[in-house]
Amino acid sequence: MSDVIVSAPVRRSLSDAALDQIFREARTHTVWLPKPVPTELLRQIYELAALGPTSANTTPARFVFLTTREAKERLHPALAPGNVEKTMTAPVTVIVAWDTEFHEKLPKLFPHADARSWFLGKPAFIEETAFRNSSLEGAYFILAARALGLDCGPMSGFDQAKVNAEFFPDGKWKSNFLCNLGYGDATKIFPRNPRLSFDEACQVL
Repeated sequence: MSDVIVSAPVRRSLSDAALDQIFREARTHTVWLPKPVPTELLRQIYELAALGPTSANTTPARFVFLTTREAKERLHPALAPGNVEKTMTAPVTVIVAWDTEFHEKLPKLFPHADARSWFLGKPAFIEETAFRNSSLEGAYFILAARALGLDCGPMSGFDQAKVNAEFFPDGKWKSNFLCNLGYGDATKIFPRNPRLSFDEACQVL
């Protein structure tokens, strides 16, 4: 009997229009059009972002969507002065956080090994894993939002302790970064800053 060779499906590159939308023409926005973002679209963004890889499928990121003026006012005292206007006028601000107890969900998320036991009693390992992988998930979230037609304004520039105290007083979740979402005013963006070239930033060994 001859061996049957099953070839992997050939994947095509995304179209130039798609790459433009997600990368080449996508910008960090600070001025927003008065157009709301429906909750169903937030759900779709999350469902795409959740498919991104994390170590042992830990998926420690948690997302808190601030969609009302009242919710934004809770965040306001923690914002750096330069981030107040852009945040208060954004249709949605997302607190990208990480769960200090993410490992408790590993029996569901990584059922073929006792992954939960890898983290028990190891707070430094928990924090290292959660922060790195929630940062990855935050990046997937931005790409998903752009792919679905939204503009993003990710940022630091906030008092993490104040955000944690206001939104996560039980200490189980910790903030990582913020991301404004909506439909940006393309007439108000600055020219793109330079990027390092391949030769400056990369090595091929």
